[in-house]
Formats: sequence, structure tokens, C-alpha cells
Amino acid sequence: MSPTITRIESIEFAYELPDVGYSPNGFSVVYEPGATTERRLFALRIHTDTGVTGEYVGGNSPAAAQINMIAEYLIGKNPLERERHWSAMKRALRKYDWMGLGPLDIALWDFAGKYRDAPIHELLGTYRESFPAYASTYQGDKNGGLDSPDAFADFAEECLEMGYPAFKIHDWGGDWTDPEETAETVRTVGDRVGDRMDLMLDPACEPATFADALKMGRACDDAEFLWYEDPYRDGGVSQHAHRKLRQRIDTPLLQTEHVRGLEPHTDFISAEATDFVRADPEYDGGITGAMKIAHVAEGFGLDVEYHAPGPAHRHCLAATRNSNYYEIALVHPDCPNTQPPVYADDYSDMLDAIDDEGHVSVPDGPGLGVEYDWAEIQERETGRRVYE
Repeated sequence: MSPTITRIESIEFAYELPDVGYSPNGFSVVYEPGATTERRLFALRIHTDTGVTGEYVGGNSPAAAQINMIAEYLIGKNPLERERHWSAMKRALRKYDWMGLGPLDIALWDFAGKYRDAPIHELLGTYRESFPAYASTYQGDKNGGLDSPDAFADFAEECLEMGYPAFKIHDWGGDWTDPEETAETVRTVGDRVGDRMDLMLDPACEPATFADALKMGRACDDAEFLWYEDPYRDGGVSQHAHRKLRQRIDTPLLQTEHVRGLEPHTDFISAEATDFVRADPEYDGGITGAMKIAHVAEGFGLDVEYHAPGPAHRHCLAATRNSNYYEIALVHPDCPNTQPPVYADDYSDMLDAIDDEGHVSVPDGPGLGVEYDWAEIQERETGRRVYE
């Protein structure tokens, strides 16, 4: 007899980040001594008549709104029919960005792994169980933290000493944006550690003009950076703009973090608007959607680099040949990263999560392989929706 979904819970909860504030753009989190920033996430549980529950913690408010549109569709359905459900929910969200599809799909994969008593990467087809990580910084600040080219270079050296084989710079945003200072930072970090680490630059779509993006890109050329990510104020979605930039710099581009879904990713690749391909199981339709993107990239002979850290991301990477690094984000020498306090086991994506070789491992328990601390989540609860 097939399993059946009986109930779905979506729990909003909040937690605080000490010494974290916002850059002048009002949106990017940065180091700010004495400040406290509250973050909100969602915890999802898909209950079934087998007693096995699929779980995932992540998401955001737009995703939660979309989950509210489609969660009831899953009630009474077989949780193992992921591809059928993925296709139906994708169509249902066709007027939106599909962000609500990701958490539901990941929770269905977690159920499948627990139901089959196997880790998700084993169900996908394991390629490796350990992979190198890169330190991906908070955006630069002017508060005594990552506030200068030398500060970034000092932190890169610290990460190198910890064992990290690669380092990514998120430079300054808002009123702090200065293409010349970013270019100087790129060259300074390159001079310090470029012969011992792979280096990347991610301006997070802050540069306002083509000239700004070009200046930063040419600095990346000088320092022989591995990739250059999100260089435009376009929001990372213009195929034409990125193709033009590729024609004028040598550093490979990494794009598609901000286009949603399989088809737009495929179009970006076929238009020769990127060199590396971004995918994120939370943003791109869950593990099902992220693996589709990875396979499309493989078919074009390109590498896919998964955005952000998390258990679902590790399982995708473990089942992907054409990928290079796991992103430990956001990290800083003076404040913790943004990982929520939701794990009851030793799972961590903090700066010190790597082993002596600069690697992290995929969880090996059933499903996602992590144990969520539901008592902690419920203590921090700010809202809840139940579908049954």
C-alpha cells in the first residue's frame, strides 16, 4: 500500500544575529558591533500515514506565501511521486517565481530517504561524500571589520591557515560601493594568497554601470580569479549584458543565481552568457529542480556551483560530478554567520566546519541526515499554518 500525505505544517520562527546590521543599501547584512539583526525562517513538516515525516528548515516569506497556495494539493497524495508533484506545482506557480516549490520538494526527498532508510545522495546516485569548501564573506563594511583591501587580505590568509582552498569576496554595497576600492581589494588579496587559493569576486549586483563592472572584471583578470559573479545592477538576469562582459574580460563569469527554473537556466547557458552555472535547491525547485539544472550544465560541458550552504545543498553536491566547491557563507573574522540555531546534532556550516583538508562531508543518515531541534524551533515560533 502506498504512503499518503496526511498533514503539512509550516512554522515561522525568529532568531537574532549579534553584531550584525545592514549596509547603506538597507538590504545586505554586514558586521556592525553592538547591533542585533532578527532573521525569520520557516520549518516545514510533511506528515504521512506511515509515521515517517519529511522535514526541512529554510525558506523565506515569499516562499511561504507560495507554499500557502500549493500545499493543500499534496494532501492525500503519495509523497514518493515527487516528479509528478514537481511538475504539477511548477505549473500552479507559473505566474510567480517558484520559490515555494523548493522547501516542499526538499521535505519530500527527506521523507523518501527516511522511508527507504537511505541518505538522499544515495537515492540520487552518490559521486562523492566529501568535497572542498570556500569561505564566502559577509559584504564589506566600514565598521572596523572587512573595511579595507588589507582587511580582506588578512581574512583570506586566516582562512588559508584554517585549511580553506578558496575564498570569495563580497565587496561593499550601497553608499560604500567604490569600484576602484573593489579593484584594489581584488589585486591585494590576489597578491597575498592568489598563488595558494582559488579566488572569486561577488559584487552582489551592486555595480551601477558597465564601466564599473568592467573595472572590477579587469582586476579579476590581473589577479587570475577563478570566477566573477553577479557584476551588474541588472540583478543578474540579462543574458545580453553578461555576454558582452564575457567578450571583454578573461575571468569566467558565474551567473544564474537570480533566474528561476530549469528553462531560464538553459537559455542563459545557450546564449553563452555565463561560464559556470548557479543552482540552489531551495531557490530552484528543490533537489529535483537543482539536479535538473546540474544535468543541463553537464550536457553543455559546464560546471554547476551550488549557492549557499545547507544539508540539501550537500546532498546535491555529493551526487554531482561537474561541481567544484561547497559555499560556507556568510563568514567574517568578527561575527558568526547566519546559520539558524535549529540543529540538535553536530551539523554545522560555521566558519570552522571544514576538516584539516578544507573539506566538508555530506550527512550520512537517512533523508537529509540531520536532526532538527523542534523544541528550539517551537520556542522561537512566531506563526504557523497547518494544511490537512
